[in-house]
Amino acid sequence: MSANGTPIRFILDGELVSVTDVPPTMTLLEYLREHLGRTGTKEGCAEGDCGACTVVLGELDGDAMRYRSINACIRFLAAVDGKEVVTAESLSKGEAMHPVQQAMADCHGSQCGFCTPGFVMSLFDLYLNKPDADRGDVVTALAGNLCRCTGYRPIIDAGCRMGDYPTPETWSRQDAQSRERVERLKAIQHEGLMSFSSSGGSFFAPRTTAELASIYDAYPDAVLLAGGTDVGLWATKQLREFREIVHLADVAELRRIRVDGDTLEIGAAASLTDAYAGLCEHYPALQELYHRFASPPIRNAGTFCGNVANGSPIGDSMPFLLALNASVALRRGEHQRLLPLDDFYLGYQKKALEPGEFIEAVRVPLPSPGQMTATYKVSKRIDQDISAVCGAYAVTVEQGRVTAARIAYGGMAATPLRAPRAEAALLGQPWSAATMDKAAAMLAHDYTPIADMRASAGYRLTVARNLLKRFFLEHGGTTAPTRLDALATDMEGTEHVPQIH
Repeated sequence: MSANGTPIRFILDGELVSVTDVPPTMTLLEYLREHLGRTGTKEGCAEGDCGACTVVLGELDGDAMRYRSINACIRFLAAVDGKEVVTAESLSKGEAMHPVQQAMADCHGSQCGFCTPGFVMSLFDLYLNKPDADRGDVVTALAGNLCRCTGYRPIIDAGCRMGDYPTPETWSRQDAQSRERVERLKAIQHEGLMSFSSSGGSFFAPRTTAELASIYDAYPDAVLLAGGTDVGLWATKQLREFREIVHLADVAELRRIRVDGDTLEIGAAASLTDAYAGLCEHYPALQELYHRFASPPIRNAGTFCGNVANGSPIGDSMPFLLALNASVALRRGEHQRLLPLDDFYLGYQKKALEPGEFIEAVRVPLPSPGQMTATYKVSKRIDQDISAVCGAYAVTVEQGRVTAARIAYGGMAATPLRAPRAEAALLGQPWSAATMDKAAAMLAHDYTPIADMRASAGYRLTVARNLLKRFFLEHGGTTAPTRLDALATDMEGTEHVPQIH
Protein backbone atom coordinates (compact mmCIF):
# COMPACT_ATOMS: atom_id res chain seq x y z
CA MET A 1 0.00 0.00 0.00
CA SER A 2 1.45 3.36 -0.96
CA ALA A 3 0.76 6.65 0.79
CA ASN A 4 0.88 10.25 -0.39
CA GLY A 5 0.85 13.60 1.32
CA THR A 6 1.72 14.12 4.98
CA PRO A 7 2.34 11.14 7.28
CA ILE A 8 0.25 10.70 10.41
CA ARG A 9 2.39 11.76 13.36
CA PHE A 10 1.78 11.44 17.08
CA ILE A 11 3.74 11.11 20.31
CA LEU A 12 3.82 7.88 22.34
CA ASP A 13 5.98 7.61 25.46
CA GLY A 14 8.03 10.61 24.41
CA GLU A 15 8.80 9.19 20.96
CA LEU A 16 7.51 10.31 17.59
CA VAL A 17 5.43 7.74 15.72
CA SER A 18 5.12 8.41 11.99
CA VAL A 19 2.68 6.37 9.91
CA THR A 20 2.39 6.30 6.13
CA ASP A 21 0.97 2.94 5.10
CA VAL A 22 -2.51 2.51 6.59
CA PRO A 23 -6.06 3.20 5.37
CA PRO A 24 -7.55 6.44 6.72
CA THR A 25 -10.24 4.46 8.54
CA MET A 26 -7.80 2.33 10.55
CA THR A 27 -8.65 2.85 14.22
CA LEU A 28 -6.18 3.86 16.89
CA LEU A 29 -7.02 0.63 18.72
CA GLU A 30 -6.10 -1.51 15.72
CA TYR A 31 -2.81 0.30 15.20
CA LEU A 32 -1.84 0.09 18.87
CA ARG A 33 -2.50 -3.65 19.03
CA GLU A 34 -1.52 -4.92 15.60
CA HIS A 35 1.35 -2.59 14.73
CA LEU A 36 2.81 -1.48 18.06
CA GLY A 37 2.05 -4.52 20.23
CA ARG A 38 0.18 -2.42 22.81
CA THR A 39 -2.18 -5.25 23.68
CA GLY A 40 -3.19 -3.78 27.03
CA THR A 41 -5.72 -1.72 25.09
CA LYS A 42 -8.56 -4.17 24.42
CA GLU A 43 -11.46 -4.45 22.01
CA GLY A 44 -14.67 -5.36 23.77
CA CYS A 45 -17.46 -3.81 21.74
CA ALA A 46 -15.90 -1.76 18.90
CA GLU A 47 -18.53 0.92 19.40
CA GLY A 48 -17.39 2.97 22.39
CA ASP A 49 -19.68 1.37 24.97
CA CYS A 50 -17.60 -0.94 27.16
CA GLY A 51 -14.48 1.15 27.83
CA ALA A 52 -11.97 -1.70 27.42
CA CYS A 53 -10.19 0.33 24.74
CA THR A 54 -9.90 3.54 26.79
CA VAL A 55 -6.72 5.55 26.31
CA VAL A 56 -5.89 9.13 27.22
CA LEU A 57 -5.25 11.69 24.50
CA GLY A 58 -3.06 14.74 25.07
CA GLU A 59 -3.61 17.94 23.08
CA LEU A 60 -2.15 21.41 23.16
CA ASP A 61 -4.19 24.01 24.99
CA GLY A 62 -2.21 27.15 24.34
CA ASP A 63 1.06 26.66 26.19
CA ALA A 64 -0.32 23.83 28.32
CA MET A 65 -1.40 20.25 27.81
CA ARG A 66 -4.95 18.95 28.10
CA TYR A 67 -5.46 15.25 28.71
CA ARG A 68 -8.78 13.45 28.28
CA SER A 69 -9.91 9.85 28.02
CA ILE A 70 -11.29 8.61 24.70
CA ASN A 71 -12.36 5.31 23.14
CA ALA A 72 -9.59 4.06 20.85
CA CYS A 73 -11.92 1.59 19.13
CA ILE A 74 -13.81 4.32 17.23
CA ARG A 75 -11.07 6.94 16.91
CA PHE A 76 -9.47 6.90 13.46
CA LEU A 77 -5.68 6.83 13.66
CA ALA A 78 -5.44 9.80 11.28
CA ALA A 79 -7.48 11.84 13.77
CA VAL A 80 -4.73 11.61 16.42
CA ASP A 81 -2.24 13.40 14.19
CA GLY A 82 -0.44 16.08 16.20
CA LYS A 83 -1.49 14.62 19.56
CA GLU A 84 -0.03 12.51 22.37
CA VAL A 85 -1.35 9.03 23.08
CA VAL A 86 -1.11 7.53 26.57
CA THR A 87 -1.85 3.82 27.11
CA ALA A 88 -1.83 1.69 30.25
CA GLU A 89 1.71 0.56 29.36
CA SER A 90 2.82 4.19 29.38
CA LEU A 91 2.19 4.64 33.10
CA SER A 92 4.73 2.18 34.56
CA LYS A 93 8.41 3.00 34.86
CA GLY A 94 10.42 -0.17 35.24
CA GLU A 95 8.83 -2.18 38.03
CA ALA A 96 7.33 0.90 39.67
CA MET A 97 3.63 1.26 39.05
CA HIS A 98 1.74 4.52 38.79
CA PRO A 99 -0.45 5.36 41.82
CA VAL A 100 -3.55 4.52 39.78
CA GLN A 101 -2.20 1.06 39.00
CA GLN A 102 -0.90 0.48 42.54
CA ALA A 103 -4.25 1.44 44.03
CA MET A 104 -5.99 -1.02 41.70
CA ALA A 105 -3.62 -3.78 42.82
CA ASP A 106 -3.86 -2.96 46.52
CA CYS A 107 -7.67 -2.73 46.43
CA HIS A 108 -7.98 -5.97 44.41
CA GLY A 109 -9.67 -4.03 41.62
CA SER A 110 -8.65 -6.49 38.93
CA GLN A 111 -10.47 -9.81 38.55
CA CYS A 112 -10.35 -11.44 35.12
CA GLY A 113 -8.28 -8.43 34.05
CA PHE A 114 -9.74 -7.87 30.59
CA CYS A 115 -11.34 -4.53 31.43
CA THR A 116 -8.64 -3.41 33.88
CA PRO A 117 -6.47 -1.27 31.54
CA GLY A 118 -9.54 0.68 30.46
CA PHE A 119 -10.52 1.36 34.07
CA VAL A 120 -6.94 2.41 34.81
CA MET A 121 -6.97 4.93 31.98
CA SER A 122 -10.31 6.43 33.01
CA LEU A 123 -8.98 6.81 36.55
CA PHE A 124 -5.72 8.25 35.16
CA ASP A 125 -7.74 10.95 33.41
CA LEU A 126 -9.36 11.78 36.76
CA TYR A 127 -5.97 11.63 38.53
CA LEU A 128 -4.53 14.27 36.20
CA ASN A 129 -7.54 16.56 36.01
CA LYS A 130 -9.13 16.52 39.47
CA PRO A 131 -6.74 16.13 42.40
CA ASP A 132 -9.54 16.58 44.95
CA ALA A 133 -11.84 13.96 43.38
CA ASP A 134 -14.38 12.37 45.72
CA ARG A 135 -16.31 9.14 45.40
CA GLY A 136 -18.96 10.76 43.24
CA ASP A 137 -16.29 11.98 40.83
CA VAL A 138 -14.82 8.48 40.67
CA VAL A 139 -18.20 6.92 39.86
CA THR A 140 -18.80 9.54 37.16
CA ALA A 141 -15.35 8.99 35.65
CA LEU A 142 -16.03 5.24 35.39
CA ALA A 143 -19.47 5.58 33.79
CA GLY A 144 -18.02 4.45 30.45
CA ASN A 145 -16.29 1.31 31.75
CA LEU A 146 -18.02 -2.04 32.13
CA CYS A 147 -16.85 -5.00 34.24
CA ARG A 148 -18.46 -8.40 33.65
CA CYS A 149 -16.93 -9.69 36.89
CA THR A 150 -18.99 -7.10 38.80
CA GLY A 151 -15.84 -5.79 40.47
CA TYR A 152 -17.00 -2.19 40.73
CA ARG A 153 -16.71 -1.75 44.50
CA PRO A 154 -12.94 -2.40 44.75
CA ILE A 155 -12.35 -0.41 41.54
CA ILE A 156 -14.18 2.56 43.05
CA ASP A 157 -12.18 2.07 46.26
CA ALA A 158 -9.00 2.26 44.17
CA GLY A 159 -10.17 5.49 42.58
CA CYS A 160 -10.79 6.98 46.01
CA ARG A 161 -7.34 5.91 47.28
CA MET A 162 -5.11 6.70 44.29
CA GLY A 163 -4.36 10.18 45.59
CA ASP A 164 -2.90 8.77 48.83
CA TYR A 165 0.19 7.33 47.13
CA PRO A 166 3.51 9.18 46.73
CA THR A 167 3.83 11.40 43.67
CA PRO A 168 5.39 9.40 40.80
CA GLU A 169 8.45 10.47 38.84
CA THR A 170 6.58 10.22 35.54
CA TRP A 171 2.99 11.11 34.82
CA SER A 172 2.51 13.24 37.87
CA ARG A 173 0.33 16.27 37.29
CA GLN A 174 3.45 18.40 37.11
CA ASP A 175 5.22 16.04 34.72
CA ALA A 176 2.14 15.95 32.45
CA GLN A 177 2.50 19.72 32.03
CA SER A 178 6.27 19.74 31.56
CA ARG A 179 7.83 22.09 29.04
CA GLU A 180 9.35 19.08 27.25
CA ARG A 181 5.92 17.58 26.57
CA VAL A 182 4.51 20.87 25.34
CA GLU A 183 7.45 21.59 23.03
CA ARG A 184 7.47 18.02 21.72
CA LEU A 185 3.86 18.37 20.64
CA LYS A 186 4.31 21.85 19.24
CA ALA A 187 7.04 20.51 16.99
CA ILE A 188 4.64 18.22 15.10
CA GLN A 189 1.79 20.68 14.55
CA HIS A 190 0.75 21.61 11.01
CA GLU A 191 0.46 25.27 10.07
CA GLY A 192 -1.73 24.47 7.09
CA LEU A 193 -3.80 21.66 5.68
CA MET A 194 -2.86 18.11 6.67
CA SER A 195 -3.67 15.61 3.91
CA PHE A 196 -3.06 11.88 3.96
CA SER A 197 -3.81 9.45 1.13
CA SER A 198 -3.45 5.75 0.57
CA SER A 199 -5.13 3.13 -1.57
CA GLY A 200 -7.85 3.14 1.11
CA GLY A 201 -8.84 6.76 0.47
CA SER A 202 -7.95 10.32 1.42
CA PHE A 203 -8.03 12.16 4.74
CA PHE A 204 -8.04 15.96 4.90
CA ALA A 205 -7.58 17.92 8.12
CA PRO A 206 -7.89 21.67 7.48
CA ARG A 207 -6.73 24.24 10.01
CA THR A 208 -9.08 27.11 9.16
CA THR A 209 -12.78 27.44 8.44
CA ALA A 210 -11.97 28.80 4.98
CA GLU A 211 -9.88 25.69 4.21
CA LEU A 212 -12.68 23.46 5.46
CA ALA A 213 -15.30 25.24 3.36
CA SER A 214 -13.12 25.07 0.26
CA ILE A 215 -12.32 21.36 0.61
CA TYR A 216 -15.87 20.31 1.43
CA ASP A 217 -17.21 22.38 -1.46
CA ALA A 218 -14.77 20.53 -3.74
CA TYR A 219 -15.69 17.13 -2.25
CA PRO A 220 -19.38 17.43 -1.29
CA ASP A 221 -19.72 13.64 -1.05
CA ALA A 222 -16.91 13.39 1.50
CA VAL A 223 -17.66 12.21 5.03
CA LEU A 224 -17.42 15.03 7.56
CA LEU A 225 -15.62 13.72 10.63
CA ALA A 226 -15.57 15.51 13.98
CA GLY A 227 -15.29 13.27 17.05
CA GLY A 228 -16.03 10.01 15.25
CA THR A 229 -18.43 8.72 17.90
CA ASP A 230 -20.95 8.01 15.16
CA VAL A 231 -18.83 7.82 12.00
CA GLY A 232 -16.42 5.45 13.75
CA LEU A 233 -19.21 2.89 14.03
CA TRP A 234 -19.86 3.13 10.30
CA ALA A 235 -16.37 1.70 9.83
CA THR A 236 -16.22 -0.78 12.73
CA LYS A 237 -19.78 -2.10 12.59
CA GLN A 238 -21.05 -1.45 9.08
CA LEU A 239 -17.62 -1.97 7.48
CA ARG A 240 -18.15 1.06 5.28
CA GLU A 241 -15.30 2.51 3.25
CA PHE A 242 -14.94 6.21 2.55
CA ARG A 243 -13.28 7.71 -0.51
CA GLU A 244 -12.69 11.07 1.18
CA ILE A 245 -12.84 12.11 4.83
CA VAL A 246 -12.78 15.76 5.88
CA HIS A 247 -11.79 16.14 9.53
CA LEU A 248 -12.92 19.40 11.13
CA ALA A 249 -11.84 18.88 14.75
CA ASP A 250 -8.49 20.66 14.26
CA VAL A 251 -10.05 23.92 13.06
CA ALA A 252 -9.34 26.23 15.99
CA GLU A 253 -12.11 28.69 15.04
CA LEU A 254 -14.70 25.93 15.27
CA ARG A 255 -13.69 24.95 18.80
CA ARG A 256 -14.77 28.29 20.21
CA ILE A 257 -17.58 28.65 22.70
CA ARG A 258 -18.46 32.29 23.24
CA VAL A 259 -21.21 34.67 24.23
CA ASP A 260 -22.21 36.96 21.38
CA GLY A 261 -24.72 39.50 22.66
CA ASP A 262 -27.69 37.55 23.95
CA THR A 263 -26.58 34.29 22.32
CA LEU A 264 -24.23 31.46 23.26
CA GLU A 265 -22.38 30.30 20.14
CA ILE A 266 -20.96 26.76 20.10
CA GLY A 267 -18.55 25.98 17.28
CA ALA A 268 -18.81 22.82 15.20
CA ALA A 269 -15.61 21.30 16.64
CA ALA A 270 -16.41 21.97 20.32
CA SER A 271 -16.63 18.72 22.26
CA LEU A 272 -19.72 17.68 24.15
CA THR A 273 -17.69 18.08 27.36
CA ASP A 274 -16.81 21.70 26.62
CA ALA A 275 -20.14 22.61 25.05
CA TYR A 276 -22.20 21.37 27.99
CA ALA A 277 -19.87 23.16 30.41
CA GLY A 278 -20.78 26.39 28.61
CA LEU A 279 -24.46 25.53 28.43
CA CYS A 280 -24.72 24.53 32.09
CA GLU A 281 -23.19 27.83 33.12
CA HIS A 282 -26.26 29.56 31.72
CA TYR A 283 -28.77 26.73 32.10
CA PRO A 284 -27.88 24.82 35.30
CA ALA A 285 -30.94 22.60 34.83
CA LEU A 286 -29.03 20.81 32.02
CA GLN A 287 -26.49 19.41 34.48
CA GLU A 288 -28.26 16.09 34.97
CA LEU A 289 -28.74 15.59 31.23
CA TYR A 290 -25.04 16.30 30.71
CA HIS A 291 -23.98 13.62 33.20
CA ARG A 292 -26.34 11.12 31.59
CA PHE A 293 -25.28 11.94 28.04
CA ALA A 294 -23.18 8.91 27.06
CA SER A 295 -19.89 8.46 28.98
CA PRO A 296 -16.91 10.74 29.68
CA PRO A 297 -14.77 9.28 26.83
CA ILE A 298 -17.65 9.76 24.38
CA ARG A 299 -18.33 13.30 25.60
CA ASN A 300 -14.61 14.09 25.35
CA ALA A 301 -14.47 12.94 21.73
CA GLY A 302 -17.92 13.66 20.32
CA THR A 303 -18.96 17.17 19.33
CA PHE A 304 -22.11 19.04 20.24
CA CYS A 305 -22.75 20.15 16.67
CA GLY A 306 -22.15 16.60 15.49
CA ASN A 307 -25.01 15.47 17.69
CA VAL A 308 -27.18 18.17 16.14
CA ALA A 309 -26.07 17.36 12.59
CA ASN A 310 -26.76 13.66 13.12
CA GLY A 311 -30.43 14.48 13.64
CA SER A 312 -31.28 11.25 15.45
CA PRO A 313 -34.88 11.20 16.73
CA ILE A 314 -33.53 10.23 20.15
CA GLY A 315 -30.59 12.65 20.25
CA ASP A 316 -30.66 14.27 23.68
CA SER A 317 -29.38 17.73 22.71
CA MET A 318 -32.08 18.62 20.21
CA PRO A 319 -35.22 18.80 22.41
CA PHE A 320 -33.84 21.53 24.66
CA LEU A 321 -32.34 23.36 21.68
CA LEU A 322 -35.77 23.39 20.02
CA ALA A 323 -37.36 24.55 23.27
CA LEU A 324 -34.83 27.39 23.53
CA ASN A 325 -35.35 28.45 19.89
CA ALA A 326 -31.78 27.70 18.84
CA SER A 327 -30.52 28.14 15.29
CA VAL A 328 -27.72 26.67 13.18
CA ALA A 329 -25.12 28.71 11.31
CA LEU A 330 -24.54 27.00 7.97
CA ARG A 331 -21.77 27.52 5.44
CA ARG A 332 -20.97 26.41 1.90
CA GLY A 333 -17.83 27.88 0.40
CA GLU A 334 -18.11 31.62 1.11
CA HIS A 335 -21.89 31.56 1.51
CA GLN A 336 -23.26 31.61 5.05
CA ARG A 337 -26.81 31.50 6.35
CA LEU A 338 -28.63 31.19 9.68
CA LEU A 339 -31.46 28.67 9.93
CA PRO A 340 -33.82 28.10 12.88
CA LEU A 341 -33.42 24.57 14.20
CA ASP A 342 -37.19 24.24 13.74
CA ASP A 343 -36.57 24.22 9.97
CA PHE A 344 -33.44 22.07 9.95
CA TYR A 345 -34.94 18.57 10.28
CA LEU A 346 -37.02 17.58 7.26
CA GLY A 347 -37.60 13.92 8.10
CA TYR A 348 -35.85 10.86 9.45
CA GLN A 349 -32.11 11.45 8.86
CA LYS A 350 -32.98 14.26 6.41
CA LYS A 351 -31.65 17.75 6.98
CA ALA A 352 -31.98 21.06 5.15
CA LEU A 353 -28.36 20.97 4.03
CA GLU A 354 -27.22 21.72 0.50
CA PRO A 355 -24.37 19.69 -1.07
CA GLY A 356 -21.09 20.91 0.39
CA GLU A 357 -22.84 22.78 3.21
CA PHE A 358 -21.96 22.14 6.85
CA ILE A 359 -22.87 23.39 10.31
CA GLU A 360 -20.42 26.07 11.38
CA ALA A 361 -21.98 26.67 14.80
CA VAL A 362 -25.10 26.33 16.90
CA ARG A 363 -26.49 29.54 18.38
CA VAL A 364 -28.45 29.22 21.63
CA PRO A 365 -30.38 32.19 23.08
CA LEU A 366 -29.38 33.05 26.63
CA PRO A 367 -32.07 32.89 29.34
CA SER A 368 -34.64 35.66 29.23
CA PRO A 369 -36.13 37.26 32.36
CA GLY A 370 -38.78 35.07 33.97
CA GLN A 371 -38.14 32.12 31.67
CA MET A 372 -38.46 28.69 33.31
CA THR A 373 -36.61 25.81 31.65
CA ALA A 374 -36.09 22.11 32.22
CA THR A 375 -35.23 18.95 30.36
CA TYR A 376 -35.90 15.38 31.45
CA LYS A 377 -34.54 12.11 30.10
CA VAL A 378 -36.32 8.78 30.60
CA SER A 379 -34.42 5.60 29.78
CA LYS A 380 -34.05 2.06 31.09
CA ARG A 381 -30.63 2.77 32.62
CA ILE A 382 -29.22 5.90 34.22
CA ASP A 383 -25.83 5.76 32.48
CA GLN A 384 -25.04 5.17 28.82
CA ASP A 385 -28.55 4.54 27.59
CA ILE A 386 -30.59 5.88 24.72
CA SER A 387 -33.68 7.85 25.68
CA ALA A 388 -37.12 6.38 25.35
CA VAL A 389 -38.40 9.95 25.75
CA CYS A 390 -36.56 13.21 26.29
CA GLY A 391 -38.71 16.26 27.03
CA ALA A 392 -37.68 19.92 27.13
CA TYR A 393 -39.62 22.98 28.22
CA ALA A 394 -39.17 26.75 28.14
CA VAL A 395 -42.11 28.68 29.62
CA THR A 396 -42.54 32.26 30.76
CA VAL A 397 -45.31 33.21 33.20
CA GLU A 398 -46.25 36.82 33.94
CA GLN A 399 -48.90 37.79 36.50
CA GLY A 400 -50.09 34.21 36.68
CA ARG A 401 -50.56 33.70 32.93
CA VAL A 402 -48.39 31.96 30.35
CA THR A 403 -46.88 34.50 27.96
CA ALA A 404 -44.43 32.21 26.12
CA ALA A 405 -44.20 28.44 25.76
CA ARG A 406 -42.01 26.12 23.74
CA ILE A 407 -42.19 22.34 24.26
CA ALA A 408 -40.14 19.72 22.42
CA TYR A 409 -39.63 15.97 22.64
CA GLY A 410 -37.18 13.42 21.36
CA GLY A 411 -38.19 9.79 20.86
CA MET A 412 -41.76 10.68 19.94
CA ALA A 413 -41.43 11.05 16.16
CA ALA A 414 -39.08 10.51 13.23
CA THR A 415 -37.24 13.69 14.23
CA PRO A 416 -36.96 15.73 17.43
CA LEU A 417 -40.11 17.81 17.27
CA ARG A 418 -41.97 20.61 19.00
CA ALA A 419 -45.51 20.24 20.34
CA PRO A 420 -47.41 23.18 18.77
CA ARG A 421 -50.89 22.19 19.97
CA ALA A 422 -49.73 21.73 23.55
CA GLU A 423 -47.95 25.09 23.34
CA ALA A 424 -51.12 26.75 22.05
CA ALA A 425 -53.11 25.25 24.93
CA LEU A 426 -50.76 27.03 27.37
CA LEU A 427 -50.43 30.44 25.78
CA GLY A 428 -52.48 33.14 27.46
CA GLN A 429 -53.89 30.70 29.99
CA PRO A 430 -53.52 30.66 33.80
CA TRP A 431 -50.51 28.77 35.14
CA SER A 432 -52.65 26.09 36.71
CA ALA A 433 -53.14 22.35 36.92
CA ALA A 434 -56.25 22.59 34.76
CA THR A 435 -54.35 24.38 32.02
CA MET A 436 -51.57 21.80 32.22
CA ASP A 437 -54.05 18.93 31.92
CA LYS A 438 -55.41 20.48 28.71
CA ALA A 439 -51.90 20.92 27.31
CA ALA A 440 -50.96 17.35 28.21
CA ALA A 441 -54.07 16.06 26.44
CA MET A 442 -53.01 17.86 23.28
CA LEU A 443 -49.79 15.86 23.07
CA ALA A 444 -51.83 13.01 21.56
CA HIS A 445 -52.54 15.35 18.63
CA ASP A 446 -48.95 16.56 18.34
CA TYR A 447 -47.38 13.11 18.13
CA THR A 448 -48.03 9.59 16.93
CA PRO A 449 -45.33 7.89 19.00
CA ILE A 450 -43.30 5.03 17.60
CA ALA A 451 -42.99 1.65 19.33
CA ASP A 452 -39.67 -0.15 19.49
CA MET A 453 -37.44 -2.12 21.85
CA ARG A 454 -37.06 0.86 24.15
CA ALA A 455 -40.75 1.62 24.75
CA SER A 456 -44.24 1.15 23.41
CA ALA A 457 -46.19 3.99 21.81
CA GLY A 458 -48.59 4.13 24.75
CA TYR A 459 -45.76 4.29 27.27
CA ARG A 460 -44.10 7.13 25.38
CA LEU A 461 -47.27 9.19 25.29
CA THR A 462 -47.96 8.62 28.99
CA VAL A 463 -44.39 9.57 29.89
CA ALA A 464 -44.53 12.71 27.72
CA ARG A 465 -47.68 13.85 29.49
CA ASN A 466 -46.27 13.10 32.92
CA LEU A 467 -43.04 14.96 32.20
CA LEU A 468 -45.04 18.03 31.23
CA LYS A 469 -46.92 17.82 34.53
CA ARG A 470 -43.64 17.31 36.37
CA PHE A 471 -42.38 20.54 34.84
CA PHE A 472 -45.46 22.34 36.13
CA LEU A 473 -45.11 20.92 39.64
CA GLU A 474 -41.42 21.76 39.82
CA HIS A 475 -41.92 25.33 38.64
CA GLY A 476 -44.41 26.85 40.98
CA GLY A 477 -47.38 24.62 40.31
CA THR A 478 -49.65 23.31 43.04
CA THR A 479 -48.05 20.29 44.67
CA ALA A 480 -49.79 16.98 44.29
CA PRO A 481 -49.70 14.14 46.85
CA THR A 482 -47.61 11.11 45.96
CA ARG A 483 -47.27 7.62 47.34
CA LEU A 484 -44.08 8.72 49.08
CA ASP A 485 -45.98 11.55 50.77
CA ALA A 486 -48.57 9.08 51.98
CA LEU A 487 -45.85 6.75 53.27
CA ALA A 488 -44.14 9.60 55.12
CA THR A 489 -47.45 10.58 56.74
CA ASP A 490 -48.12 7.00 57.76
CA MET A 491 -44.62 6.67 59.26
CA GLU A 492 -44.65 10.00 61.11
CA GLY A 493 -43.91 9.46 64.77
CA THR A 494 -43.46 5.70 64.38
CA GLU A 495 -40.49 3.45 63.83
CA HIS A 496 -40.76 1.80 60.45
CA VAL A 497 -39.77 -1.87 60.42
CA PRO A 498 -39.59 -3.44 56.94
CA GLN A 499 -41.69 -6.57 56.63
CA ILE A 500 -40.32 -9.56 54.73
CA HIS A 501 -42.93 -11.75 53.06
